[in-house]
Amino acid sequence: MSASFTKSTARNIFYGGSVFFFLIFLGLTVDTTLAVPSHNAKAQLTDAAVRGKKIWETRNCAGCHTLLGEGAFFAPELGNVYVRRGPEFIKGWMKAMPTNVPGRRQMPQFNLNDAQLDDLVAFLKYSSQINTNNWPPNIEG
Repeated sequence: MSASFTKSTARNIFYGGSVFFFLIFLGLTVDTTLAVPSHNAKAQLTDAAVRGKKIWETRNCAGCHTLLGEGAFFAPELGNVYVRRGPEFIKGWMKAMPTNVPGRRQMPQFNLNDAQLDDLVAFLKYSSQINTNNWPPNIEG
């Protein structure tokens, strides 16, 4: 068997495999490129959502929460909180923190004004409209 496996055979396997996997890579790249523009067509990034993202970043919300699976796992996933709870619940929840319920993890009070709360809600609305292919699988985060 070792006599039939020559340098020429090894070279042909190497070059053939390289071409094969390059074509697979190229095909997957083209498929992804064609799919991405239509993937997030529903989500519209507004100025309020941009300001809300700035609030998300400056208050280090990802230090406790996950957003679309990214961030810490101390507090609930917020990628779909806008759909689950609605804007008024989010604003009320933020204003009511901390609840001082014994035995529960508490969210700090960030003292956001109404305009900042509206911007944060706009960012969470934008996040909920991103097509994530049903990720995370747990609807309640």
